[in-house]
Amino acid sequence: MENLKNIQPVEDFNWDAFEQGESYGEVSKDDLVKTYDETLNTVKDKEVVMGTVTAMNKREVVVNIGFKSDGVVSMAEFRYNPDLKIGDEVEVYIENQEDKKGQLILSHKKARATRSWDRVNEALEKDEIIKGYIKCRTKGGMIVDVFGIEAFLPGSQIDVKPIRDYDVFVGKTMEFKIVKINQEFKNVVVSHKALIEAELEQQKKDIISKLEKGQVLEGTVKNITSYGVFIDLGGVDGLIHITDLSWGRVSHPEEIVQLDQKINVVILDFDDEKKRIALGLKQLTPHPWDALNPDLKVGDKVKGKVVVMADYGAFIEIAPGVEGLIHVSEMSWTQHLRSAQDFMKVGDEIEAVILTLDRDERKMSLGIKQLKADPWEDIESRFPVGSRHMAKVRNFTNFGVFVEIEEGVDGLIHISDLSWTKKIKHPSEFTQIGAEIEVQVLEIDKENRRLSLGHKQLEENPWDVFETIFTVGSIHEGTIIEVLDKGAVISLPYGVEGFATPKHLVKEDGSQAAVDEKLQFKVIEFNKEAKRIILSHSRIFEDEQKGAKKEASEKKASAKRGSKKEEESAMVTGPVEKTTLGDIEELAALKEKLAGK
Repeated sequence: MENLKNIQPVEDFNWDAFEQGESYGEVSKDDLVKTYDETLNTVKDKEVVMGTVTAMNKREVVVNIGFKSDGVVSMAEFRYNPDLKIGDEVEVYIENQEDKKGQLILSHKKARATRSWDRVNEALEKDEIIKGYIKCRTKGGMIVDVFGIEAFLPGSQIDVKPIRDYDVFVGKTMEFKIVKINQEFKNVVVSHKALIEAELEQQKKDIISKLEKGQVLEGTVKNITSYGVFIDLGGVDGLIHITDLSWGRVSHPEEIVQLDQKINVVILDFDDEKKRIALGLKQLTPHPWDALNPDLKVGDKVKGKVVVMADYGAFIEIAPGVEGLIHVSEMSWTQHLRSAQDFMKVGDEIEAVILTLDRDERKMSLGIKQLKADPWEDIESRFPVGSRHMAKVRNFTNFGVFVEIEEGVDGLIHISDLSWTKKIKHPSEFTQIGAEIEVQVLEIDKENRRLSLGHKQLEENPWDVFETIFTVGSIHEGTIIEVLDKGAVISLPYGVEGFATPKHLVKEDGSQAAVDEKLQFKVIEFNKEAKRIILSHSRIFEDEQKGAKKEASEKKASAKRGSKKEEESAMVTGPVEKTTLGDIEELAALKEKLAGK
């Protein structure tokens, strides 16, 4: 009410003229219109002019261009500039001075686009820092609104550190530098990284000028790879190799650190130009070997976890950073070559015995077979000579079969001790690998940890019986089972085999005996020790022929002897008779002479 009292009417106002529309005081209407027009800017459609922000809300910005009415621009056109405030001068494009509603239609976006190409070229030339609005993601980077132009921001140019999530940048307004313009295709490439590199370069110089070996610094985990971790030391990067993360075994650095984690690191080394900085994390803690129980000694039992496997053995971690090797030969008492993977795998928790311990060299060897008794300690009582056991065939050689009676107890069956009767050229003819075979202990070699075994000894020696059957000169039926250069192998009754040379395989008709032929054979030699029977087929008919010839010659000789006797008897009878008569006459004459005397 007080304000209304202070309002005073114009004393010389002509109300009659006002009602007739002829005059506004002493000034004419035309003069007033002229004065009004002169106070307003003269604007044209499709023109770019400067305006001032007079009001704004979340949706719209009111811009005064000095025209009779203000224009309204969508806030979306200013999203590249979140710092926009009342009083800022902005470029606007006059689309229409007055629409149907009498509204001034303006566009900030079109104003920027009209001059955009000149602006980007000018910004590149002057190395100017500009603002841009990140509209969306694209392959390899982002699309940025710069002066109304869609520019490309490569992913590598967003920041000096690798970007893990590009989506967080969408919708942000950031400062950029234009780094490249393709005039032909109207392509613009911008970089945010270029803005901070200059600042970081100075920081980097300050940091690396103060670097010293052994220096402990705080850093941030910038990137994690399979071989190590990159640490941001505040503008300069260093690498912690995977082997310098922990005294223990590390499969992947992610087990030790996480992205963006702040950690203390020690400088291990850097090159002359201080571009490569080697960092360490484990060096900040004492070596586990130094903290190892001083009372631990050879023969003690320890528990640990299998961390690495190899064919030759396994590495066991008994404490973080303290490992021992179990060689495959210390995993079992058996002497057969086997792989360590047959006994354990990575991650297994096992118990072992310390075999060697060198604290200076930080080396330890372990064994697990020592947890069991050595099977050779009481071998004589468990496997005495003459005892019989079941064994498993492990391997062949030309001279015999290697078998395992139990883990760590091996033996050899010589090829000659497999069978009493069969001539075995190779053990594979008799048995096969993996098969079970019964054996008898023949001899114990404790020093070399091997038994001499026999299989044929499980049965009585049939050659004692064969000696009475296959006597020299006896004839038996046999089948030729194999023909060799030196002769043939003949299968005889009772599962025994004999041998005949080629000349003893000639049949009566002069032909040679062949495989699978069944013939009569005569034993011409029997050797019990060598288990050898020598046979002959041809000797049978040869002996018969010789016998017939002998008989015939004997008969002939007998006949000759008979006729000779007759002659002799005739010769003897004649003279005797003659002599007898003569003698009688002589005796008679002699008698007469004696009588006459």
